[in-house]
Amino acid sequence: MIKLKLHWQILIALLLAVIAGSLTGTTTELFGVRFYAMFDFIGTLFLNALKMLIVPLVVSSIIVGIAGIGSGSAFSKLGLKTLLYYVTTSLFAILVGLIIVNMVAPGIVDGEPAKNLIGLSENTSDVVAKVEGKGTGDLVGVFLRMVPTNVVAAAADGQMLGLIFFSLLFGFFMTKIEEDNAENMYTFWQSIFQVMMKITDWVMLFAPIGVFGLVAKVVASTGFAAFVPLAWFFLSVMAGLLVHFLVVLPLLLYFVGRVNPLNHFRAMAPALLTAFSTSSSAATLPLTMECVEKNAGVSNRTSSFVLPLGATVNMDGTALYECVAAMFIAQAYGVELGFVQQFTIVLMALVTSIGVAAIPSASLVAIAIILAAVGLPVEAIGLILAVDRILDMCRTSVNVFSDSCGAVIIARITGEKGVLGEPPLNQN
Repeated sequence: MIKLKLHWQILIALLLAVIAGSLTGTTTELFGVRFYAMFDFIGTLFLNALKMLIVPLVVSSIIVGIAGIGSGSAFSKLGLKTLLYYVTTSLFAILVGLIIVNMVAPGIVDGEPAKNLIGLSENTSDVVAKVEGKGTGDLVGVFLRMVPTNVVAAAADGQMLGLIFFSLLFGFFMTKIEEDNAENMYTFWQSIFQVMMKITDWVMLFAPIGVFGLVAKVVASTGFAAFVPLAWFFLSVMAGLLVHFLVVLPLLLYFVGRVNPLNHFRAMAPALLTAFSTSSSAATLPLTMECVEKNAGVSNRTSSFVLPLGATVNMDGTALYECVAAMFIAQAYGVELGFVQQFTIVLMALVTSIGVAAIPSASLVAIAIILAAVGLPVEAIGLILAVDRILDMCRTSVNVFSDSCGAVIIARITGEKGVLGEPPLNQN
């Protein structure tokens, strides 16, 4: 029996959804039940399953990642340089995405918000009120929300910024207690993280069904007009990913690592193709390490620290995608986001990209967090699911390439010999 890969299943579901939605419309019934209502039920159920994963997945991922950094020689020079690289490249990626989405404005069609074309149900005035409530005044409110008065209440209310900050602190100070207790705590959170990854894998098995329901609902209510802004959204994300992949990261390799970017592209080709086909930086990690060590000449000491850490906390492509998606949805609702709201999106995209598990489509969870943080309705995720799989393959390749660039650059600035055939940099 032939088992189709998930991306083929989603593409087939997308095609079937277009056909079903166009044939049934909003009024066709079967045994007294409208097809439109069935599409809505299926899509809502899938979105609820994604929302269910948010708190345990993000908390366990961040705690495990930070605890892994903090143990042993965690905050040594190697660790600090690695973290600085990852934060810098993620920030560059987000800013590239922010610039492109503001220039292209994919959520605006013929000068009007694409809300009606896309079939988003919430009133624009309600969305505007929520967004204004999230960021009025100045930036102080953004930072105040980082420190919740009650962590459990923050989790229940979906205030993920505070929960993420608490998780960062918890993971760091977990390494400061007695070794036996720290090891037990790490095992506990690592087990939760592994369980959540399994559950996420299981939920994503139903992604084709969820995509079918969500897309069929949109097509049934709006026809094919919904795919015009969606195409512009797709092109905006692809443009941002290409700029980061072909311009930003090669410039860092050339000016900071002092190596030929073309040599590194050749060295990483097998890992990049694997990342593209699997949409998982975690699944690609063994091959990434092999390419970085054997083809690029980076030592195992550097690659074994930088790459596993990068597979957890360095998600340049994902961070860019989250930013563009949130801005696209805001534009589609006709919501003008000011500096505070855009700063919140940048900050949340940067922080949540750390907490996104290195598995296919986990960024959908992070997008839900960002939308909630700025007061935008989570239901709009349903539309971008139609192109999420293809973009997931592309952004995973960017994530993996950024990790490998980090390994090369860190190896170069720490004085390693023979990286991509180059002599070591002079060390002061």
